Amino acid sequence: MKNTAPASPVRIVLADDHDLVRSGIKALLSMVDGVEVIAEARNGQELITLVESLDPDLVMTDISMPVMDGITAIAHLHASRPKVHILVLSMYDTVDFVKRAVASGACGYLMKDAPPFELEQAVRSVVATGSYFSPVIAQRLLQPSEPTVSEELTQRQIEILRLIAQGRASKEIAYELGLSPKTVDVHRARIMERLHINDIASLTLYAVRKGLIKP
Repeated sequence: MKNTAPASPVRIVLADDHDLVRSGIKALLSMVDGVEVIAEARNGQELITLVESLDPDLVMTDISMPVMDGITAIAHLHASRPKVHILVLSMYDTVDFVKRAVASGACGYLMKDAPPFELEQAVRSVVATGSYFSPVIAQRLLQPSEPTVSEELTQRQIEILRLIAQGRASKEIAYELGLSPKTVDVHRARIMERLHINDIASLTLYAVRKGLIKP
């Protein structure tokens, strides 16, 4: 009878900017046989550095993080480490978010309010089949999708919208982006025109819904 060596554990790098959330996820994963969290990151830039040095089997990442957001980090990792599975664990469940994540290279998407057993199910599924989408997300994907922010606005307009939604004044935005205040005002007017939005509060809600800023 042959001696069968135990399978190597699934090595996971976990990324979330909230320490308590990250600790909770790690604690749940510690109860899953054959799974090991080998490193943790607080933002997308830390995540990239850790993945490139440790080469894990699976990345579990939030989307909305400081320094570098999850979508940008996913796209970078998909290009540099295409064999690493990437599972998004997020509070956002809109079609726009899911499609952006998948287009960037994520192979799974799980909501943060999912029951604990689904976390193990997601990890097992991604490792075994290469993908996992929770029932809630799968249902969302059946709905007609609205245009993504990059389809509605230019990159410069997205930059300006993000800063407007953070409560920055035209002069502050102009200084940060190397523009004149008048140019910023023109961009803001065009953003409102393109989105059919007439006030800053509605612009801010749009930015939150599209994941440009945190709620």
